[in-house]
Amino acid sequence: MNGDRIIELDKVSVYQNENLILANVNLAVSKGEFLYLIGKTGSGKSSLLKTIYAELPIRDGASRVAGYDLRTLRMKDIPYLRRKLGIVFQDFQLLMDRSVNENLFFVMRATGWKDRRQMQKRLLEVLAKVNLGNNGVKMPHQLSGGEQQRVAIARALVNDPEVILADEPTGNLDPESSEGIVSLLMDISKTGRAVIVATHNYTFFDKYPARTLMCEQGKVVPV
Repeated sequence: MNGDRIIELDKVSVYQNENLILANVNLAVSKGEFLYLIGKTGSGKSSLLKTIYAELPIRDGASRVAGYDLRTLRMKDIPYLRRKLGIVFQDFQLLMDRSVNENLFFVMRATGWKDRRQMQKRLLEVLAKVNLGNNGVKMPHQLSGGEQQRVAIARALVNDPEVILADEPTGNLDPESSEGIVSLLMDISKTGRAVIVATHNYTFFDKYPARTLMCEQGKVVPV
């Protein structure tokens, strides 16, 4: 295994229950790399991401993500793997009944943070990173869609992950907000984190070019 690679899949098959979704997947992603994963809806993009964050089990091939062998990963170790991963979804998945700050504190408490001063310091750092420094007291419904997605990215950054997995992060956003989110994720990759963006929106590829893989006909192929 290459020491600079944070994700390595070798001849891996991706299943949903008993249905084979992707076969013979070979994927290597290095630290600090930005990667697009494209393909039509239902082509297997989300399933591949779920395999990487151990939502779907691996049955064959070799696999290593952030130092963990996915094939032999025990259930009790999945939370430790996921602390090294930041996951961003299309629908934000914010807690709508509490403020931006409380959304972030909720994640911190759930992942073992206890020192209130350290939590407050980290909260300010991640909100500044996504350009939402003055919005912590707002409720999610007071923010635009693009701002809500930035909160979701801040939440993904809380535990200083080695990998960001973004599943259709611009799917619910207007073109201008979408471009801002892709630009932000690309900036995050420049801090040494690997970033994988699954999308079927190709409008920003010219402005933000990066290595691209496509899911099609049960395979993952370079573009």
